Amino acid sequence: MPQVSVMIDGKTYRMACDEGQEEHLADLARRFDRYVTHLKGSFGEIGDQRLTVMAAIMVMDEFVELQKRVKGMESEVQTLRKTRDDALAKADKTDAGLSATIAGIAERLEGMAAKLAKG
Repeated sequence: MPQVSVMIDGKTYRMACDEGQEEHLADLARRFDRYVTHLKGSFGEIGDQRLTVMAAIMVMDEFVELQKRVKGMESEVQTLRKTRDDALAKADKTDAGLSATIAGIAERLEGMAAKLAKG
């Protein structure tokens, strides 16, 4: 199992990850470090553990908001699919009606043409 050294708040942590996930883990650590750095800039030295907990809560807050957005988008997609399906069904029904009307007109024209041919 590969190991990656990541730096958060100036401290290095050695972490294991799945094969091929090394850069992803390093990127996650960089992103998390930005939260810690932001909080440290706002509140100063308030303790590593407290900074980490506050940063984790900020991350979770963003995560929950993103989950809500995804749920809303999924609902919107479902509505759009239903609207599309309803429109397709209506178009199919309209097409069938038009086909029947055209067939009826064609029959009448053929009948009229036959009468004209007879004389």
